[in-house]
Amino acid sequence: MKGAISLFALALAAAVAIGGPNRVRPAYVGRALSGPALLHAQTPPKQAVVDTSAGRFIIDLRSETAPNHAACFTKQAQAGAYDGTSFHRMVKLGMVQGGDPLTTDPSKRALYGTGGLNMVKAEARAPKMTAGSVAAVLVPGRPDSAGAQFFIVVIDQPALDGQYTVFGDVTDGMDVVQKISQTPVDDNGLATARVEIKRITIRDTPPPTPEPFSTETVEELAAWSVHGVWARRGWSRGCRGD
Repeated sequence: MKGAISLFALALAAAVAIGGPNRVRPAYVGRALSGPALLHAQTPPKQAVVDTSAGRFIIDLRSETAPNHAACFTKQAQAGAYDGTSFHRMVKLGMVQGGDPLTTDPSKRALYGTGGLNMVKAEARAPKMTAGSVAAVLVPGRPDSAGAQFFIVVIDQPALDGQYTVFGDVTDGMDVVQKISQTPVDDNGLATARVEIKRITIRDTPPPTPEPFSTETVEELAAWSVHGVWARRGWSRGCRGD
């Protein structure tokens, strides 16, 4: 990354803006959905398992704070809309952007970043943009333009606080996201190598793994149990203490 933090923040904001510095009018304009049309009862909480050509990472969806965005992402994933798409824009160790349905076709590279928009009405903007935040891409100046596209920040990005709706957090596999962010790009910030999403699977969030009651091995526990019986009954290894 070049220059001071302020210059990096400006570059990142330009990259997230639809189409970057040479953006064109979105090629897809869909019907904006909101309210009951997109709300899904997601109990228990849901995760998205993202399998890519660079590896797997897992997103915890924020259905409680961004229900429409999380539901839209879930619907697209379950329909297979992300299968075969690629991460088309990135800032090295800064952010990655993907989800555009146009990226399934390499011949439409000039239009990457303009597809799959205008599907979700605006929801609350996240007060903090921290490492692993998964947020909706917007057309500049159009708060109701979110849709299938999303971006993930690799490190905390205070310059983006309060500007985007965050509908998930990467909770596993951030090393994969970091690796994707290092994909070579051209002068416009578009990836010159394909990193594809193979599939996104929506699942219930697994319950937390309980902490083990004991860290001893089976053999250690067995030995302790025998010694404990001896001690309680007043025995020793050599004789009974009756």
